[in-house]
Amino acid sequence: MTTPTTSACPFHADRAGVPLAPAAQPALQPALQPAGSWPPGPPSGITGWGLLRRMSKDLLATLADWRATYGNLVHLRIWPEHQVIVTDPHLVRELLLTHHDKLVRWERGIAVMSQLHGNSVLTAEGPAWQSRRRALQPSFSPKGVQAYVPPIAAATHTALAQWPAEDGDWPIESAMTSLAMDVIMGFLFSSPADADARRIEEAVHCMSVAANAEFYWPASAPDWVPWKRAKRAAKQVLDQLIKRQIDTRLALDRAAWPDDLLSKLLALHAADPAAWPRQAVRDECMTAFLAGHETTAATLTWWAWCMAANPAAQQTAQQEVAAVLQGRTPTAADLPALAGITRTLQETLRLYPAAPVLLSRRAVAPLTLGGWQLPAGTMFMVPVQLMQQDPAWFADPLAFQPERFAAATDNAPRGAYMPLGAGPRVCLGQHLAMTEMTVIATMLLQRFELAVPDGMVIPEPALHVTLRPTHSLHLKLRQRQRF
Repeated sequence: MTTPTTSACPFHADRAGVPLAPAAQPALQPALQPAGSWPPGPPSGITGWGLLRRMSKDLLATLADWRATYGNLVHLRIWPEHQVIVTDPHLVRELLLTHHDKLVRWERGIAVMSQLHGNSVLTAEGPAWQSRRRALQPSFSPKGVQAYVPPIAAATHTALAQWPAEDGDWPIESAMTSLAMDVIMGFLFSSPADADARRIEEAVHCMSVAANAEFYWPASAPDWVPWKRAKRAAKQVLDQLIKRQIDTRLALDRAAWPDDLLSKLLALHAADPAAWPRQAVRDECMTAFLAGHETTAATLTWWAWCMAANPAAQQTAQQEVAAVLQGRTPTAADLPALAGITRTLQETLRLYPAAPVLLSRRAVAPLTLGGWQLPAGTMFMVPVQLMQQDPAWFADPLAFQPERFAAATDNAPRGAYMPLGAGPRVCLGQHLAMTEMTVIATMLLQRFELAVPDGMVIPEPALHVTLRPTHSLHLKLRQRQRF
Protein backbone atom coordinates (compact mmCIF):
# COMPACT_ATOMS: atom_id res chain seq x y z
CA MET A 1 0.00 0.00 0.00
CA THR A 2 1.54 3.48 -0.90
CA THR A 3 0.33 6.71 -2.23
CA PRO A 4 -3.28 6.92 -3.28
CA THR A 5 -2.53 7.81 -6.89
CA THR A 6 1.00 7.48 -8.23
CA SER A 7 4.53 7.25 -6.92
CA ALA A 8 4.34 11.03 -6.55
CA CYS A 9 3.65 12.35 -3.07
CA PRO A 10 -0.13 12.69 -2.55
CA PHE A 11 0.56 15.59 -0.18
CA HIS A 12 1.34 17.57 -3.36
CA ALA A 13 -0.94 15.76 -5.80
CA ASP A 14 -3.04 18.86 -6.44
CA ARG A 15 -0.18 21.34 -6.46
CA ALA A 16 1.47 20.87 -9.84
CA GLY A 17 3.63 23.88 -10.58
CA VAL A 18 3.42 25.32 -7.05
CA PRO A 19 6.96 26.07 -5.80
CA LEU A 20 8.09 24.68 -2.49
CA ALA A 21 8.08 26.95 0.50
CA PRO A 22 11.53 28.47 1.16
CA ALA A 23 12.31 26.09 4.01
CA ALA A 24 11.58 23.14 1.75
CA GLN A 25 13.84 24.17 -1.12
CA PRO A 26 16.60 21.61 -1.73
CA ALA A 27 19.88 22.56 -0.10
CA LEU A 28 22.90 23.49 -2.14
CA GLN A 29 24.85 20.57 -3.53
CA PRO A 30 26.93 19.32 -0.59
CA ALA A 31 30.68 19.13 -0.82
CA LEU A 32 31.98 15.80 -2.05
CA GLN A 33 33.45 13.76 0.77
CA PRO A 34 36.59 11.67 0.27
CA ALA A 35 36.04 8.14 -1.00
CA GLY A 36 36.20 5.66 1.84
CA SER A 37 34.74 8.03 4.43
CA TRP A 38 31.31 7.49 5.97
CA PRO A 39 28.58 9.67 7.52
CA PRO A 40 28.62 9.99 11.31
CA GLY A 41 27.04 7.28 13.40
CA PRO A 42 27.08 5.51 16.77
CA PRO A 43 30.25 3.72 17.88
CA SER A 44 30.10 0.11 16.80
CA GLY A 45 32.69 -1.55 19.02
CA ILE A 46 34.39 -4.61 17.56
CA THR A 47 31.49 -6.10 15.61
CA GLY A 48 28.59 -3.64 15.87
CA TRP A 49 26.28 -6.45 16.85
CA GLY A 50 25.30 -4.46 19.93
CA LEU A 51 23.70 -1.94 17.59
CA LEU A 52 21.70 -4.75 16.04
CA ARG A 53 20.52 -5.95 19.45
CA ARG A 54 19.38 -2.45 20.30
CA MET A 55 17.48 -2.18 17.02
CA SER A 56 15.78 -5.52 17.62
CA LYS A 57 14.32 -4.29 20.92
CA ASP A 58 12.72 -1.09 19.57
CA LEU A 59 13.69 -0.29 16.00
CA LEU A 60 11.77 2.97 15.55
CA ALA A 61 12.82 4.52 18.87
CA THR A 62 16.44 3.53 18.24
CA LEU A 63 16.47 5.05 14.76
CA ALA A 64 14.85 8.24 16.07
CA ASP A 65 17.52 8.54 18.75
CA TRP A 66 20.34 8.10 16.25
CA ARG A 67 18.83 10.64 13.87
CA ALA A 68 18.56 13.19 16.68
CA THR A 69 22.22 12.61 17.55
CA TYR A 70 23.88 12.19 14.16
CA GLY A 71 21.57 13.76 11.56
CA ASN A 72 19.69 12.65 8.45
CA LEU A 73 22.43 10.31 7.22
CA VAL A 74 23.58 7.85 9.88
CA HIS A 75 26.25 5.21 9.31
CA LEU A 76 26.07 1.86 11.11
CA ARG A 77 29.00 -0.53 11.02
CA ILE A 78 27.49 -3.91 11.79
CA TRP A 79 30.02 -6.50 10.67
CA PRO A 80 30.23 -7.48 7.89
CA GLU A 81 27.88 -4.74 6.62
CA HIS A 82 27.97 -0.98 6.24
CA GLN A 83 24.46 0.47 6.55
CA VAL A 84 23.26 4.05 6.04
CA ILE A 85 19.97 5.28 7.51
CA VAL A 86 18.45 7.97 5.27
CA THR A 87 15.81 10.34 6.65
CA ASP A 88 16.25 13.41 4.46
CA PRO A 89 13.27 13.50 2.02
CA HIS A 90 15.34 14.86 -0.86
CA LEU A 91 17.96 12.15 -0.43
CA VAL A 92 15.33 9.43 -0.02
CA ARG A 93 13.76 10.38 -3.35
CA GLU A 94 17.19 10.56 -4.96
CA LEU A 95 17.98 7.10 -3.60
CA LEU A 96 14.70 5.42 -4.59
CA LEU A 97 14.13 7.18 -7.93
CA THR A 98 17.44 8.43 -9.35
CA HIS A 99 19.50 5.47 -8.13
CA HIS A 100 16.81 2.77 -8.31
CA ASP A 101 18.69 0.86 -10.99
CA LYS A 102 21.68 0.54 -8.64
CA LEU A 103 19.66 -1.03 -5.82
CA VAL A 104 18.31 -4.45 -4.93
CA ARG A 105 16.29 -5.32 -1.85
CA TRP A 106 18.05 -6.70 1.19
CA GLU A 107 18.78 -10.37 0.55
CA ARG A 108 18.18 -11.53 4.10
CA GLY A 109 14.82 -9.77 4.27
CA ILE A 110 13.77 -11.30 0.95
CA ALA A 111 14.90 -14.75 2.11
CA VAL A 112 12.71 -14.50 5.22
CA MET A 113 9.69 -13.23 3.28
CA SER A 114 10.13 -15.84 0.56
CA GLN A 115 9.48 -18.59 3.10
CA LEU A 116 5.79 -17.71 2.74
CA HIS A 117 5.56 -15.52 -0.38
CA GLY A 118 7.75 -17.66 -2.64
CA ASN A 119 9.02 -15.87 -5.75
CA SER A 120 6.15 -13.42 -6.12
CA VAL A 121 6.11 -9.83 -7.34
CA LEU A 122 6.93 -8.83 -3.76
CA THR A 123 10.17 -10.82 -3.57
CA ALA A 124 11.37 -11.12 -7.19
CA GLU A 125 14.09 -8.95 -8.69
CA GLY A 126 15.12 -7.91 -12.21
CA PRO A 127 13.34 -9.33 -15.27
CA ALA A 128 11.27 -11.75 -13.18
CA TRP A 129 9.89 -8.87 -11.14
CA GLN A 130 9.23 -6.75 -14.25
CA SER A 131 7.34 -9.60 -15.89
CA ARG A 132 5.19 -10.22 -12.81
CA ARG A 133 4.47 -6.54 -12.30
CA ARG A 134 3.42 -6.01 -15.93
CA ALA A 135 1.09 -9.00 -15.80
CA LEU A 136 -0.57 -7.91 -12.56
CA GLN A 137 -0.75 -4.16 -13.19
CA PRO A 138 -4.10 -4.10 -15.08
CA SER A 139 -5.94 -5.74 -12.17
CA PHE A 140 -4.63 -3.09 -9.75
CA SER A 141 -4.98 -0.06 -12.04
CA PRO A 142 -7.44 2.71 -11.11
CA LYS A 143 -9.86 1.52 -13.81
CA GLY A 144 -9.61 -2.10 -12.67
CA VAL A 145 -10.15 -1.12 -9.05
CA GLN A 146 -13.18 1.09 -9.79
CA ALA A 147 -15.03 -1.93 -11.12
CA TYR A 148 -14.54 -3.60 -7.75
CA VAL A 149 -16.21 -0.87 -5.67
CA PRO A 150 -19.65 -2.61 -5.62
CA PRO A 151 -18.22 -5.87 -4.17
CA ILE A 152 -16.28 -3.86 -1.56
CA ALA A 153 -19.47 -2.05 -0.59
CA ALA A 154 -21.42 -5.31 -0.48
CA ALA A 155 -18.85 -6.99 1.79
CA THR A 156 -18.83 -3.92 4.04
CA HIS A 157 -22.64 -3.85 4.24
CA THR A 158 -22.72 -7.54 5.21
CA ALA A 159 -20.07 -7.06 7.89
CA LEU A 160 -21.55 -3.90 9.42
CA ALA A 161 -25.00 -5.50 9.58
CA GLN A 162 -23.53 -8.02 12.02
CA TRP A 163 -22.03 -5.41 14.34
CA PRO A 164 -23.99 -4.66 17.54
CA ALA A 165 -26.04 -1.49 17.87
CA GLU A 166 -23.97 -0.59 20.93
CA ASP A 167 -20.91 -2.02 22.63
CA GLY A 168 -18.62 -0.39 25.16
CA ASP A 169 -15.71 -2.72 24.39
CA TRP A 170 -16.01 -3.63 20.71
CA PRO A 171 -12.96 -5.52 19.27
CA ILE A 172 -12.56 -3.09 16.40
CA GLU A 173 -9.16 -4.40 15.30
CA SER A 174 -10.41 -7.95 14.87
CA ALA A 175 -13.57 -6.68 13.13
CA MET A 176 -11.54 -4.57 10.68
CA THR A 177 -9.19 -7.47 9.99
CA SER A 178 -12.11 -9.80 9.25
CA LEU A 179 -13.68 -7.26 6.92
CA ALA A 180 -10.42 -6.59 5.07
CA MET A 181 -9.97 -10.34 4.72
CA ASP A 182 -13.46 -10.68 3.23
CA VAL A 183 -12.70 -7.95 0.70
CA ILE A 184 -9.42 -9.44 -0.50
CA MET A 185 -10.94 -12.94 -0.62
CA GLY A 186 -13.62 -11.56 -2.92
CA PHE A 187 -11.05 -9.75 -5.10
CA LEU A 188 -8.89 -12.85 -5.32
CA PHE A 189 -11.32 -15.76 -5.21
CA SER A 190 -14.87 -14.34 -5.52
CA SER A 191 -15.69 -15.82 -2.12
CA PRO A 192 -15.82 -14.46 1.44
CA ALA A 193 -13.57 -15.68 4.23
CA ASP A 194 -14.84 -19.03 5.50
CA ALA A 195 -15.34 -20.39 9.00
CA ASP A 196 -11.56 -20.52 9.44
CA ALA A 197 -11.24 -16.71 9.24
CA ARG A 198 -10.22 -16.33 12.89
CA ARG A 199 -7.69 -19.17 12.56
CA ILE A 200 -6.29 -17.52 9.41
CA GLU A 201 -6.04 -14.17 11.19
CA GLU A 202 -4.03 -15.80 13.99
CA ALA A 203 -1.80 -17.56 11.44
CA VAL A 204 -1.01 -14.26 9.71
CA HIS A 205 -0.08 -12.68 13.04
CA CYS A 206 2.11 -15.66 13.98
CA MET A 207 3.98 -15.52 10.66
CA SER A 208 4.47 -11.76 10.95
CA VAL A 209 5.95 -12.02 14.44
CA ALA A 210 8.22 -14.87 13.33
CA ALA A 211 9.42 -12.97 10.25
CA ASN A 212 10.17 -9.82 12.21
CA ALA A 213 12.28 -11.79 14.69
CA GLU A 214 14.20 -13.60 11.94
CA PHE A 215 15.17 -10.33 10.24
CA TYR A 216 17.73 -9.80 13.01
CA TRP A 217 19.50 -13.14 12.55
CA PRO A 218 22.00 -13.92 9.78
CA ALA A 219 20.30 -17.26 9.05
CA SER A 220 17.10 -19.09 9.95
CA ALA A 221 16.90 -22.38 11.77
CA PRO A 222 14.93 -24.96 9.75
CA ASP A 223 11.21 -24.92 10.40
CA TRP A 224 11.24 -28.52 11.64
CA VAL A 225 13.01 -27.62 14.90
CA PRO A 226 10.72 -28.08 17.94
CA TRP A 227 10.52 -24.41 18.92
CA LYS A 228 9.02 -23.50 15.53
CA ARG A 229 5.91 -25.62 15.96
CA ALA A 230 3.59 -22.59 15.98
CA LYS A 231 5.18 -21.18 12.83
CA ARG A 232 4.86 -24.53 11.03
CA ALA A 233 1.19 -24.75 11.92
CA ALA A 234 0.54 -21.16 10.84
CA LYS A 235 2.26 -21.63 7.49
CA GLN A 236 0.27 -24.82 6.89
CA VAL A 237 -3.01 -22.95 7.53
CA LEU A 238 -2.12 -20.30 4.94
CA ASP A 239 -0.74 -22.76 2.39
CA GLN A 240 -3.90 -24.85 2.65
CA LEU A 241 -6.08 -21.78 2.18
CA ILE A 242 -4.45 -20.91 -1.15
CA LYS A 243 -4.21 -24.53 -2.33
CA ARG A 244 -7.88 -25.12 -1.56
CA GLN A 245 -8.92 -22.12 -3.62
CA ILE A 246 -6.76 -23.12 -6.60
CA ASP A 247 -7.92 -26.73 -6.52
CA THR A 248 -11.57 -25.69 -6.32
CA ARG A 249 -11.19 -23.33 -9.28
CA LEU A 250 -9.42 -25.90 -11.44
CA ALA A 251 -12.20 -28.40 -10.75
CA LEU A 252 -14.68 -26.02 -12.44
CA ASP A 253 -15.30 -25.84 -16.14
CA ARG A 254 -13.34 -22.83 -17.40
CA ALA A 255 -16.51 -21.20 -18.73
CA ALA A 256 -17.75 -21.06 -15.12
CA TRP A 257 -14.68 -19.27 -13.76
CA PRO A 258 -15.56 -15.90 -12.15
CA ASP A 259 -13.77 -12.74 -13.23
CA ASP A 260 -11.27 -12.40 -10.39
CA LEU A 261 -7.52 -12.34 -9.89
CA LEU A 262 -7.20 -16.11 -9.52
CA SER A 263 -8.90 -16.67 -12.88
CA LYS A 264 -6.55 -14.17 -14.51
CA LEU A 265 -3.52 -15.91 -13.01
CA LEU A 266 -4.74 -19.35 -14.06
CA ALA A 267 -5.31 -18.01 -17.59
CA LEU A 268 -1.66 -16.94 -17.64
CA HIS A 269 -0.72 -20.41 -16.42
CA ALA A 270 -2.77 -22.06 -19.20
CA ALA A 271 -1.28 -19.80 -21.88
CA ASP A 272 2.36 -20.17 -20.80
CA PRO A 273 2.98 -22.87 -18.15
CA ALA A 274 6.73 -22.38 -18.38
CA ALA A 275 6.59 -18.70 -17.49
CA TRP A 276 3.60 -19.11 -15.15
CA PRO A 277 3.80 -22.53 -13.46
CA ARG A 278 1.23 -23.40 -10.84
CA GLN A 279 3.75 -22.46 -8.15
CA ALA A 280 3.82 -18.91 -9.56
CA VAL A 281 0.03 -18.75 -9.32
CA ARG A 282 0.24 -19.89 -5.70
CA ASP A 283 2.95 -17.32 -4.87
CA GLU A 284 1.04 -14.38 -6.35
CA CYS A 285 -2.16 -15.45 -4.60
CA MET A 286 -0.33 -15.67 -1.27
CA THR A 287 1.22 -12.22 -1.65
CA ALA A 288 -2.03 -10.63 -2.80
CA PHE A 289 -3.89 -12.20 0.13
CA LEU A 290 -1.37 -11.22 2.79
CA ALA A 291 -0.42 -7.77 1.52
CA GLY A 292 -3.96 -7.09 0.36
CA HIS A 293 -5.59 -7.40 3.76
CA GLU A 294 -2.90 -7.05 6.42
CA THR A 295 -1.76 -3.50 5.60
CA THR A 296 -5.34 -2.36 4.96
CA ALA A 297 -6.55 -3.86 8.23
CA ALA A 298 -3.69 -2.22 10.13
CA THR A 299 -4.44 1.19 8.63
CA LEU A 300 -8.19 0.91 9.24
CA THR A 301 -7.49 -0.08 12.85
CA TRP A 302 -5.39 3.03 13.42
CA TRP A 303 -7.95 5.14 11.51
CA ALA A 304 -10.68 3.92 13.87
CA TRP A 305 -8.52 4.93 16.83
CA CYS A 306 -7.87 8.38 15.31
CA MET A 307 -11.61 8.89 14.74
CA ALA A 308 -12.48 7.81 18.28
CA ALA A 309 -9.76 9.97 19.82
CA ASN A 310 -10.69 13.02 17.71
CA PRO A 311 -14.49 13.38 17.86
CA ALA A 312 -14.49 16.75 16.08
CA ALA A 313 -12.67 15.24 13.09
CA GLN A 314 -15.08 12.31 13.17
CA GLN A 315 -18.08 14.64 13.14
CA THR A 316 -16.67 16.64 10.23
CA ALA A 317 -16.14 13.43 8.26
CA GLN A 318 -19.68 12.24 9.05
CA GLN A 319 -21.11 15.53 7.84
CA GLU A 320 -19.29 15.15 4.53
CA VAL A 321 -20.56 11.59 4.13
CA ALA A 322 -24.14 12.70 4.81
CA ALA A 323 -23.92 15.63 2.38
CA VAL A 324 -22.38 13.60 -0.45
CA LEU A 325 -24.31 10.35 -0.16
CA GLN A 326 -27.67 11.33 1.38
CA GLY A 327 -27.81 7.86 2.91
CA ARG A 328 -26.83 6.02 -0.30
CA THR A 329 -24.20 3.32 -0.57
CA PRO A 330 -21.03 4.86 -2.08
CA THR A 331 -20.16 4.17 -5.71
CA ALA A 332 -16.92 4.72 -7.59
CA ALA A 333 -18.34 8.01 -8.92
CA ASP A 334 -18.81 9.28 -5.34
CA LEU A 335 -15.23 8.76 -4.18
CA PRO A 336 -13.69 12.00 -5.54
CA ALA A 337 -16.30 13.99 -3.58
CA LEU A 338 -15.29 12.25 -0.34
CA ALA A 339 -12.04 14.19 -0.11
CA GLY A 340 -12.41 14.71 3.63
CA ILE A 341 -12.57 10.96 4.23
CA THR A 342 -9.48 10.53 2.08
CA ARG A 343 -7.66 13.14 4.14
CA THR A 344 -8.45 11.29 7.39
CA LEU A 345 -6.92 8.17 5.87
CA GLN A 346 -3.88 10.06 4.59
CA GLU A 347 -3.31 11.57 8.02
CA THR A 348 -3.66 8.12 9.60
CA LEU A 349 -1.04 6.79 7.18
CA ARG A 350 1.23 9.71 8.09
CA LEU A 351 1.04 8.95 11.80
CA TYR A 352 0.84 5.15 11.56
CA PRO A 353 2.27 3.92 8.24
CA ALA A 354 1.57 0.21 7.89
CA ALA A 355 5.20 -0.28 6.87
CA PRO A 356 7.05 2.36 8.95
CA VAL A 357 10.44 1.22 7.64
CA LEU A 358 10.85 0.29 3.99
CA LEU A 359 12.62 -2.97 3.25
CA SER A 360 16.33 -2.16 3.14
CA ARG A 361 18.15 -1.84 -0.16
CA ARG A 362 21.70 -2.79 -1.16
CA ALA A 363 23.76 -0.85 -3.69
CA VAL A 364 25.03 -3.10 -6.48
CA ALA A 365 27.20 -0.27 -7.85
CA PRO A 366 28.91 2.75 -6.26
CA LEU A 367 26.71 5.83 -5.81
CA THR A 368 26.95 9.30 -4.34
CA LEU A 369 24.33 10.48 -1.86
CA GLY A 370 24.42 13.74 0.07
CA GLY A 371 28.05 14.25 -0.90
CA TRP A 372 29.13 10.84 0.40
CA GLN A 373 30.75 8.46 -2.09
CA LEU A 374 29.34 5.10 -1.06
CA PRO A 375 30.71 1.81 -2.40
CA ALA A 376 28.82 -1.10 -3.91
CA GLY A 377 27.47 -3.32 -1.16
CA THR A 378 26.30 -0.44 1.05
CA MET A 379 22.93 -1.10 2.70
CA PHE A 380 20.29 1.64 2.96
CA MET A 381 17.42 1.88 5.42
CA VAL A 382 14.53 4.35 4.99
CA PRO A 383 12.42 4.91 8.14
CA VAL A 384 9.32 6.45 6.57
CA GLN A 385 7.64 7.13 9.89
CA LEU A 386 10.48 9.34 11.11
CA MET A 387 10.18 11.58 8.05
CA GLN A 388 6.40 11.73 8.34
CA GLN A 389 6.60 12.81 11.97
CA ASP A 390 9.44 15.30 11.50
CA PRO A 391 8.54 18.79 12.81
CA ALA A 392 10.74 20.25 10.07
CA TRP A 393 8.08 19.21 7.57
CA PHE A 394 4.85 18.85 9.57
CA ALA A 395 3.75 21.35 12.18
CA ASP A 396 2.63 19.71 15.44
CA PRO A 397 3.63 16.38 13.89
CA LEU A 398 2.05 14.05 16.46
CA ALA A 399 -1.38 15.70 16.23
CA PHE A 400 -4.13 14.21 14.06
CA GLN A 401 -4.90 17.04 11.62
CA PRO A 402 -6.45 15.80 8.36
CA GLU A 403 -6.81 19.39 7.16
CA ARG A 404 -3.05 19.59 6.64
CA PHE A 405 -3.62 17.57 3.45
CA ALA A 406 -5.94 20.26 2.10
CA ALA A 407 -3.47 23.13 2.55
CA ALA A 408 -2.60 25.12 -0.56
CA THR A 409 0.95 25.55 0.64
CA ASP A 410 3.06 23.59 3.07
CA ASN A 411 6.58 23.14 4.26
CA ALA A 412 7.00 19.52 3.25
CA PRO A 413 9.14 18.51 0.25
CA ARG A 414 8.18 15.59 -1.92
CA GLY A 415 9.39 12.49 -0.18
CA ALA A 416 8.46 13.65 3.32
CA TYR A 417 5.25 11.64 2.94
CA MET A 418 5.54 8.21 1.32
CA PRO A 419 3.67 5.67 3.46
CA LEU A 420 3.60 3.13 0.63
CA GLY A 421 7.04 3.73 -0.81
CA ALA A 422 8.18 5.47 -3.98
CA GLY A 423 9.87 4.72 -7.28
CA PRO A 424 9.43 1.59 -9.40
CA ARG A 425 8.70 -0.45 -6.27
CA VAL A 426 5.81 1.77 -5.20
CA CYS A 427 3.04 -0.41 -3.78
CA LEU A 428 1.25 -2.28 -6.56
CA GLY A 429 -1.98 -2.33 -4.57
CA GLN A 430 -2.07 1.38 -3.72
CA HIS A 431 -5.26 2.14 -5.67
CA LEU A 432 -7.10 -0.90 -4.35
CA ALA A 433 -6.06 -0.09 -0.78
CA MET A 434 -7.12 3.56 -0.87
CA THR A 435 -10.38 2.75 -2.63
CA GLU A 436 -11.21 -0.05 -0.21
CA MET A 437 -10.38 1.99 2.86
CA THR A 438 -12.41 4.97 1.60
CA VAL A 439 -15.49 2.83 1.00
CA ILE A 440 -15.21 1.05 4.36
CA ALA A 441 -14.54 4.26 6.31
CA THR A 442 -17.44 6.01 4.61
CA MET A 443 -19.94 3.24 5.27
CA LEU A 444 -18.80 2.82 8.87
CA LEU A 445 -19.29 6.54 9.59
CA GLN A 446 -22.74 6.41 7.98
CA ARG A 447 -23.85 3.85 10.54
CA PHE A 448 -21.73 4.18 13.68
CA GLU A 449 -19.97 6.51 16.06
CA LEU A 450 -16.64 5.50 17.59
CA ALA A 451 -15.41 6.61 21.01
CA VAL A 452 -12.55 5.85 23.38
CA PRO A 453 -13.52 3.57 26.30
CA ASP A 454 -13.32 5.20 29.73
CA GLY A 455 -9.87 4.96 31.25
CA MET A 456 -8.23 3.65 28.07
CA VAL A 457 -4.62 4.67 27.50
CA ILE A 458 -3.27 5.64 24.09
CA PRO A 459 -2.39 2.41 22.25
CA GLU A 460 1.30 1.73 21.76
CA PRO A 461 2.39 0.66 18.27
CA ALA A 462 4.28 -2.60 17.81
CA LEU A 463 6.22 -3.41 14.65
CA HIS A 464 5.81 -6.96 13.37
CA VAL A 465 6.43 -6.34 9.66
CA THR A 466 3.34 -4.10 9.80
CA LEU A 467 2.50 -1.59 12.52
CA ARG A 468 -0.25 -2.76 14.86
CA PRO A 469 -1.30 -1.81 18.40
CA THR A 470 0.64 -3.69 21.06
CA HIS A 471 -2.66 -4.99 22.47
CA SER A 472 -5.74 -5.72 20.41
CA LEU A 473 -7.66 -2.47 19.99
CA HIS A 474 -11.16 -2.20 21.48
CA LEU A 475 -13.37 0.90 21.17
CA LYS A 476 -16.83 2.10 22.12
CA LEU A 477 -19.31 1.51 19.32
CA ARG A 478 -22.76 3.07 19.00
CA GLN A 479 -25.12 2.94 16.04
CA ARG A 480 -26.22 6.35 14.79
CA GLN A 481 -29.94 7.07 15.08
CA ARG A 482 -30.25 8.02 11.43
CA PHE A 483 -28.08 6.80 8.57
